[in-house]
This record gives sequence, C-alpha cells and structure tokens, in this order.
Amino acid sequence: MHSRSVSMKTVALNVAAVLLLASAQGAIAQTADAARPWLDTSRSFEQRAADLVSRMTLEEKAAQMQNNAPAIPRLDVPAYDWWNEALHGVARAGAATVFPQAIGMAATFDIPLMQEVSTTISDEARAKHHEFAARGQRNRYQGLTFWSPNINIFRDPRWGRGQETYGEDPYLTARMGVTFVQGLQGDDPRYRKLDATAKHFAVHSGPEADRHHFDAKPSERDLYETYLPAFEALVKEGQVAAVMGAYNRVYGESASASQFLLRDVLRRDWGFKGYVVSDCWAIVDIWKNHKIVATREEAAALAVKNGTELECGEEYSTLPAAVRKGLIGQADIDDALTRLFATRMRLGMFDPPGQVPWAQIPYSVNQSPQHDALARRAARESLVLLKNDGVLPLSKDLKRIAVVGPTADDTMSLLGNYYGTPAAPVTVLNGIRQALPDAEVVYAPGADLVEGRDDPAAAPLIEARFLRPSADASERGLLGEYFRGRQFDGKPVLTRIDPQVGFRWDREAPTSDLVARGELAPDTALNDDDFAVRWSGQLLPPVSGRYELEVAANDGYRFWLDGKLLIDAWSDAPRLRGKSAPVELQAGKAYDIRLEYYEHEHDAAVRLAWRLPGAKSAFDEALDAARDAEAVIFVGGLTGDVEGEEMEVSYPGFAGGDRTDMRLPKPQQRLLEALHATGKPVVLVLTTGSAIAVDWAKQNLPAILVAWYPGQRGGSAVADVLFGDANPAGRLPVTFYKADEKLPAFDDYAMRGRTYRYFGGEPLYPFGHGLSYTNFAYSGLKLDRSNAGSSDQVRVSLKVKNSGARAGEEVVQLYLRPNEPRRERAIRELRGFQRVSLQPGEERTLSFVISPAADLRHYDDQRDTYAVDPGDYEVQVGASSADIRLSQGFRVTGD
Repeated sequence: MHSRSVSMKTVALNVAAVLLLASAQGAIAQTADAARPWLDTSRSFEQRAADLVSRMTLEEKAAQMQNNAPAIPRLDVPAYDWWNEALHGVARAGAATVFPQAIGMAATFDIPLMQEVSTTISDEARAKHHEFAARGQRNRYQGLTFWSPNINIFRDPRWGRGQETYGEDPYLTARMGVTFVQGLQGDDPRYRKLDATAKHFAVHSGPEADRHHFDAKPSERDLYETYLPAFEALVKEGQVAAVMGAYNRVYGESASASQFLLRDVLRRDWGFKGYVVSDCWAIVDIWKNHKIVATREEAAALAVKNGTELECGEEYSTLPAAVRKGLIGQADIDDALTRLFATRMRLGMFDPPGQVPWAQIPYSVNQSPQHDALARRAARESLVLLKNDGVLPLSKDLKRIAVVGPTADDTMSLLGNYYGTPAAPVTVLNGIRQALPDAEVVYAPGADLVEGRDDPAAAPLIEARFLRPSADASERGLLGEYFRGRQFDGKPVLTRIDPQVGFRWDREAPTSDLVARGELAPDTALNDDDFAVRWSGQLLPPVSGRYELEVAANDGYRFWLDGKLLIDAWSDAPRLRGKSAPVELQAGKAYDIRLEYYEHEHDAAVRLAWRLPGAKSAFDEALDAARDAEAVIFVGGLTGDVEGEEMEVSYPGFAGGDRTDMRLPKPQQRLLEALHATGKPVVLVLTTGSAIAVDWAKQNLPAILVAWYPGQRGGSAVADVLFGDANPAGRLPVTFYKADEKLPAFDDYAMRGRTYRYFGGEPLYPFGHGLSYTNFAYSGLKLDRSNAGSSDQVRVSLKVKNSGARAGEEVVQLYLRPNEPRRERAIRELRGFQRVSLQPGEERTLSFVISPAADLRHYDDQRDTYAVDPGDYEVQVGASSADIRLSQGFRVTGD
C-alpha cells in the first residue's frame, strides 16, 4: 500500500513537471508569436494569412502570386514553388511508384482501388516533400500543391491528352475524380494532406495546336450536361482545394480570366472556397494570342479580378504597375493572396511538424514493396480484354514464344505522360520472361512505332563484353565521367565504369541514388538538369564487316571513333532522338571511342547501340521468330512519345500531340498482317492512351488485350492475364470507333455524334466493354417503386452469378434512358457501377440508389436552370453500354 502511494505520488509530480514545462514552452511560443502572429496556431488559418499579407510590400505580394514564389526572410516566409504533378503517381520528383495512367485507372471501374492508389500517392508525396525540405530543397516538384486530376471529358479519340482523363463519361469521371481528390487531400479535420487541383476548367479537350487561341462555344446544354458535372462534383463533394483554368477561351473569355466560369459558376453557384491557378503561361495568352486586352498589366489585372489567384508564369510580376495604373486595387490582390497563404498554412507549412500528422510519414514508404504490389494489382485491374476466341489464357507449358512489336520492351509504353521514375519497371517482354522462366522467349521489335520515325530504342545496346575502359583494363565497360554543366569543366562529380550506355534517368540526376543512400552530399551531387557525361574506352567488334553505330538521347550528344567525329547532335532535344553512322570494323582490332552527352532540362536518357554485319532487317527477324514459335505475342500501339501535350510530332497520323488517324500505325499493321500469315496464333496487346481502330485485328486475330500505359508493373500484370494468373475485368472508359467512322470535326465542341451517349452508329467496341475468362448471369431486377417524384429515391436491386468455372470479377453497370424524351437527350447515361468478385457458382445481390433530381436532370436553357422532365424512364443493367442484360421502367411524376 505504501509503495503504491509513493508510485502514484511520483507519477503526479512527473505529470505536474510535464505540464509546467509545456506551460513554459507555450509562454515562450506566445511571446514569439506576439511579434509574429501569423505563426500563432491558436488563430484561424485565414486570420494568420491576412496578418502576414498585411505586412508585405506590393512587390512582395505580386511575387507570391506566381508559382515560383521567392522567400521573404524578414517575415520567415520560405521559398515555395506551387508546381507539382501527381496524375498517376508523384511525377517529375525522382523516384516514385508509377501507377497506370489515368485512363487505365478509369478502366478499372473500381472506386475502392482508386482510394488506395490516391492515398498511396499522397503518402509518397508527403514523405518526399519533408525529405526535400530537410535538405533545404524547395524547388519545383518538391511541394504539396498538386495539379491533378485532369477531369476534362475525353470527347474525341484524337486528343493526345485524353490519356490523362477518366474517359468520355461525366459520371465515371466524377466518381473517379472525387475519390482521387479525397485520397490526395486526406481526412484530417485541421490539416490537409495535399492540395488537389481539378483541371482544366472547363471546356478543354484539344486540338493541342489550337489551345492558345481557340474559343470553345458549346451549347448551354452540352456545357451543363457534359463539360461541367465532374467539376461540380469535385467542388461540392470532393471539396477540392484548387481549380486550374484552361488556355483557351470559352464564350469569348479566357478560361483563366472568365467572369462567367470563375465568378458566376465556380464561386457563386457552386460555393467554391478554394483558389484558382492558371495553366502555365495561360495569362500570357490573354493579351498575346487571344488579344482580349492589349498589355501584360491589363491581362494580369483581368485575371486576378475575375478570380485567378495564382499564376503559373510571370505576368503577375506586372501587378504593381497595374495597381499604379488604376487597373486593379490592392484589396483585390490582398484577397487573392490571403487565400494562397491560408492554403499553405492549412498544409502545415508554417506550423511545427509535430503538430502536423502528415509530416510523420516516413520516407521509407516511397517505392515500398507494398506500393509496388498495389501498382501491379492496379495494372491487372485496368487491362481490358476486347476479344478472345479461347486462345487465352495461354498455356504455361509453352516452350518457345515470340514477343514482337515496338512497345514490348519500351519503358515509355508503361508510363504515358506526367510520370515519376520507377525503381524497377517491368516491360511486357520482361513480364513474360519472368512468368515463363523455363520457356525460350525470343524478342524482335520488328517495326518502328510510327511511319517516318527510326525508333531510337530499336537497335540493341553494345554489351559490356565488347567494351573496355582502356587498352590495359581487365574490366569491361566504359569509363564514365559525370560533370556539372555541359562544358566538362573541372573535376567530375562522379567517375565510374559503366558496363554499357543505356540510361533513362527521366527527371532525376544520375547521382540521385547515391544521395538517397547517403553516399554523396546533396551540395556536391549533380543537379537534376544541366549536367554532362563523357564515356571513353575501346570498342572490340566480334566480327569483321559493316556496322551501324547508333546514339540516341534527350538533348545533345556527339560520338568519336579513333578520334574522328562520326555523330554530332549537340543541341537541345526534348524527345529521344537517334542518329547512326555506318563504319567498317575488323574483328580482333580495338577502336578508341568517346561519347559525350549533356542534359539540358526535364527528361534525361542516352543509349549507345549498334547493328552487326549481316544482321537481318528487323521485319525479317520478327517473322523468323514467329515461324519458330508456338505462339506470338504482338505488343504495339502508341507511347507518350507520339501522343501527349503540345508536342513537336508530325509523323503520318499524328500532329502536335494529337492523332489524325485512329488506326494502328502503318509499320505495325504491316508487320501484324505478316505475322498472322505465318499461321501461328497471334495475340495483340495494345499499349495506348486512347482508342485505336483495330478493325482488321478484330476480324482476324484470336485475342486482343488493351494494356493502356499500365505503370511500373505493367509487364507483370499483362503476363498475369495472358497466362491465367489473373482474370481480366477492366472495361473501356471510351468508345472504340471503326476505322472508317466519320467523326465530327475535332474542333467542334458539340456533343452530337460523340461518345456512347450521343453516337448513333455501331462502334467497334462500345463504352463499358470488357471480357472475362468466366461468365456471369444477371437476374431478378427489382425497383422498390414504379413512380417517383423528382426528389424521391429509387432503390434498384438485382442478382449477379458467376456461372463459369473460375473465379472472376464483373463490372455491373447501371444506365438510365428516357423512353420518350421531350428534347434532345443522351441515348443512355451511366448512373451507377460496381465491380464485384465472385467465385464459381457464387451469386450476390447488388443494390443501387438513383435519384431523379440528380440522375435524370437536364439543363433547361429556356429557364436557365436544371430540370427533371416527368415521364417514363428505363433502368438498364448490363455488362456494357451495348450489352444490357436487364431493364425495367418507372415513371417520374411532377416537374
């Protein structure tokens, strides 16, 4: 009893001491915050932000309203760059887990999976930010404000950036987008995990070449029924922190300075409380390309007054001059900047890390095994089986397989655009080899990706056994010397023997892994941009004859053989480009070689390759491989090198990042037909970010699988499906049109004739389509009421049974259709979906809830509001928009 009393007394004294210490620390903090009240965590974020803004000069305020905001040391404001990307993983910030591109995530039709993926992305983003900050790094792509997701409607398959979206349907886009935002922003009641950004508000989907001067003028019905619903959902349901404007005009106004979009719709009608950021250099367009105003000052003032608080660019540097000219008042600037600092404070940037729960996420989560496994699962779920006559799954007893096609072993076919650097990406070729370790897997690219492009990744790398760093060296490879800058000045930062030259550093420096392991200090390492490498040594040809030596790189390179400059491409190049030189070489003779390379900015890649004497053409090699194989897997389609954002690409079928021809590129189609003519079974695997018109393949090949851009474990996922370790259940989030389909003009934003909602023809493959290795039966559709007012709810139930012999997943899709529409309406609209896993013979009852007010509303342009027409409607449930298994009608009463 006595010992217990002593123990309790000791505890009481210790607690008192802790409380006294905490009180003392609090008093010290309050004293400090009395001089710096914006750091007082007892005040609201808005109060703190307003106080901080009030202490800045006009020039300081203007600088803080640009994405690259400088430090203000006298106010303890650190530098901050608002620009970060996280479309399908933390992008452009070095090592990160790369998930399937957004269009592939949409193909999963799996909301819980999207929640897992977006939460994982935000974990890595937080961990990376705090690691950067600990090193004193506050540069672009190192912050907490992320310009994702892209929720524009993929209305036309020719748009190169459609891969960034969740497809053509507003409902699917909204559901995926809201979930993505919630996973990024977290659920803490005080501190946001990250800021997500809904972009590009609001009518923006190509053409890429016209985006800086185009004026989109959709009908009000199309605007409110197609282009705005996903944005409204992200604002109202997702509480998205930010919205990004678009480059183009909408109804004559710049989307980044639109009274209608930003003030009337976004803030007045939807109650948006966050901030708006311009797309990068969109404010320049206001005066320079759109010519809405005449000067930079007028453009900056117009954008701020109409609701764009943050500019990605430099036009806001003219705001002080705009104030002096009377174009804008300081109160407008203070209001905008207070929003920006309030969001930085809500992210915890000005508070002790111990108070911010997200600051405790360890860096070890980045690229963890668990995240890699999730990337593989997400990739599996995204795969869409378009056709299968029974050839799939392939037998694992196959002894010889030919893997053919230009994207089979191309890392870019995994990544799409806006990507991070995966630790160990698995191409489709490597995935197949790992799945069948005892089989002979012969690889032959066979064809260039597109006509007129000599693929720089097609020639084989020069292997280490044919290289040595010097004449007397016993090692194999080349001496690599890595320098800061491009002039090769001073001592190299790093010197090592590289077995071969075949690197893809993306947006990281070659020394990043050394810094991460603590083997090199950050201040002595290479920068992510602006570095150079010199490789030197000797080349040892195995046979005599005529060789093709080839170098390919992003940015500049030059190559010498025995002191003679053979290849000179010493200039910036944003995309991988290759050059070759024919030379006569003798076996047994050593040739001195030197390769110099520099990286200017962004992506970094370089490779040294060759073609040996007497080598067959790539086309013939592929046919030989096919003839000797039991099965052929053709992996082709597109990559982010030919479809994407405003690109300098003008190959046949492509223009500026967009596509002018939906068919498989000609070199690939020619090879595919020749492979089929060998009589061997050919399975087509498509890597793509958009719909491809594979009419011939549908008619002639036994199986077609769409892989999209499947992320770092895409090759593993494809192999899982091809050999039956996984049962495919992905669904098309876009319509695949036939090759000869006459689509409306690309720059016409009317929805008539577009997407499954308004397209009256027969698609090649419909929206929502996707096959399985098992079968599912639908039955028992029931509605809990046959009549409903517009504000009522209708509960829908049905049974789904796995009637096949193996486990699988089915994506059950619910559509609504007006029986006798009073006005032009969508043919049918997706209003619910569930991805359900069932064992053989298992049956499950599924339920949906629909509300006429939300699910049947249309825009009444006569009354300038949403309305619900009374009348008869039909609930349709099925496996795709064209495979309706069950239907039942109900009536909406009232108005």
